[in-house]
Amino acid sequence: MSILVIGLSHHSAPVTVRERFAFAEARIPATLQLLRDSGLASEGVILSTCNRVELYAVTSLPAKEAFPALKQFLVNCHDYRDPLTDELYLLVEPQSVEHLFKVACGLDSMVLGETEILGQLKQAYDLALQHRHSGARLNKAFQKAFNVAKHIRTETNIQRGSVSVGSVAVELAEKIFTTLNDRQVMVIGAGDTSEKTARALLSRGAHSIIVSNRSHDRAVELAAALGGRAVHFEDWAREFSKIDIVISSTSAPHYILDRVKLGPLMKLRRNRPLLLIDIAVPRDIDPEVNFLENVYLYNIDDLQAIADDYLKQRQEEISRCEQIIREKTRALLSPGPASFHSNRPAFGHE
Repeated sequence: MSILVIGLSHHSAPVTVRERFAFAEARIPATLQLLRDSGLASEGVILSTCNRVELYAVTSLPAKEAFPALKQFLVNCHDYRDPLTDELYLLVEPQSVEHLFKVACGLDSMVLGETEILGQLKQAYDLALQHRHSGARLNKAFQKAFNVAKHIRTETNIQRGSVSVGSVAVELAEKIFTTLNDRQVMVIGAGDTSEKTARALLSRGAHSIIVSNRSHDRAVELAAALGGRAVHFEDWAREFSKIDIVISSTSAPHYILDRVKLGPLMKLRRNRPLLLIDIAVPRDIDPEVNFLENVYLYNIDDLQAIADDYLKQRQEEISRCEQIIREKTRALLSPGPASFHSNRPAFGHE
């Protein structure tokens, strides 16, 4: 039995493909149950974020059989009918474990060294653990990944000056408007990424924050924490006459803003410049709005250029981090008391 990783990320696939493979959290336990019932894997964890969708699976199948079978499983889950070339990748041990460690440490992220992915990875693992879809192999691997991430954070400078996707979005806003002073900001979707983005905007001088979310109570809670104002989700469009910047990150399965809807709103704004930053996957905003005058739309992939600037600042730390990860991987996979071959009890549930 070995750990395999199959998935796609910002390295291998554009957002137009990634969004079609994204999993809503509510679907993941049933999907993992279906995976195990199929006999393709005995354990599984699904990580689905704006930048990646990855399935970590423990299977007895050889790689040449596992890859087409798991690929077809993911395709069937999303009824994806377009041809695929190199968008999906498959990793086997020890590369699969090294990849898990790199993801946990932020070394595989769009913004090198960012820390949000560690929290997302912990949530993905906890969801599988709660529903008993992870066992001895994945429990040890994920627990070790969290320890390696802590080691990397404390022993290297890989995260010095690192930023989240949200704060990269703020950098983009500053390039468009020069300064955020007196700019009116709306955050659509009150999730973790939206909250961090809003806090970053305020720290850079944004004048006010308006929060809109499908759960109005959550919008009120976040607005109060930010010293802003909450509006009902069905009313957010009415606020556009005052807005300069929109950060959208909902979990809607379809566009919440398109060209037909935005056109009249721009007239109400007297066509003042409007920056739209869509950090949702699937995307919240129809790319067609780019054809409207004075509208500037950027999605999650568009943030890559800014992220590359930060990458250069931390490039020299990468080799040091990768050496640590290789050593930790060898320790985990080699025979011994801390390895998979140990008879000691595994972490969590079997």
